Amino acid sequence: MKLILVHPLIPQNAGSIGRLCAGMDIELVFVEPLGFKIEDRYLKRAGLDYWPWIKYSVASSWEEAFADVKTPWFFTVHTQRSYTEAQYQEGDALVFGSENTGLPMELLQRYSDERRVCIPMTNPNVRSLNLAQCAAVGLCEARRQVGCPPHRLVAKPKV
Repeated sequence: MKLILVHPLIPQNAGSIGRLCAGMDIELVFVEPLGFKIEDRYLKRAGLDYWPWIKYSVASSWEEAFADVKTPWFFTVHTQRSYTEAQYQEGDALVFGSENTGLPMELLQRYSDERRVCIPMTNPNVRSLNLAQCAAVGLCEARRQVGCPPHRLVAKPKV
């Protein structure tokens, strides 16, 4: 399973998602163009000192990012299907768009509407959730369905 960020803009979000992926041992793929440089200090700060354990790559296109993906799941406002209704499997990818525009419609139109999922919100006064929050919500559900490895109650980093 992997998490794909298409054109992310905010380094702090990407750093937080990197830390999430490190903690869950999930590959993270950035699709260019990015709104920051991978060396960005804000990106590194948000990911703390976990960057050595983040398995990440940078793809120059959607095709490159999805090359070895079994099934992509697109998190978008352009659906009524909840992320909990998807049936995630090993080899799938959770795909998120940029913070201000989401996923490009051109990308969404290349795939079946059945691959679109959303995180339902009930308060009409809140226009969106933070990208890192969405990634955490989606990834935790996908891992729950697939079956997570046994967790540790007390994390002891390998130093």
